Amino acid sequence: MKKIKKGFDSNLYLELQTAEISKRIEKNNNKLYLEFGGKIFDDLHASRVLPGFNPDNKIKLLQKLKDQSEIILVINSADIERHKIRADFNITYDLEVMRLTDNLRAEGLTVSAIVITMFTGQNSAKIFGNKLERRNERVYYHYHTKGYPNDMIQS
Repeated sequence: MKKIKKGFDSNLYLELQTAEISKRIEKNNNKLYLEFGGKIFDDLHASRVLPGFNPDNKIKLLQKLKDQSEIILVINSADIERHKIRADFNITYDLEVMRLTDNLRAEGLTVSAIVITMFTGQNSAKIFGNKLERRNERVYYHYHTKGYPNDMIQS
């Protein structure tokens, strides 16, 4: 069997990312907003395309910064409305937000709020927001911005 050459060093990634993020936090009055794309847990796609990438690298990074961080989860109201599915787990995005919230807290991380974006009054998004509030979550609605992103009026 042919040995696959390691193309990604997860330990080096965590070391360098933690150091750079810490520098930016310090440089910006102890505030820094980061957006994580892809999956926070179980990033199997990244581990397939980057031999050596640990599928839980992002969560490990957050754990290293947990004393300096809080997490805001965001879900698009259109994804709630159309019952969009996370194919690898075969669950809807709204259920994924609740699963993520529970799993992040189980890792000792702070989830401070959940934002429902692109909100235009969808009933399913309201129902989901109510469900989150019954779980004592802080829920915010971000309304659709007319013309965004292509036709923004500059002020």
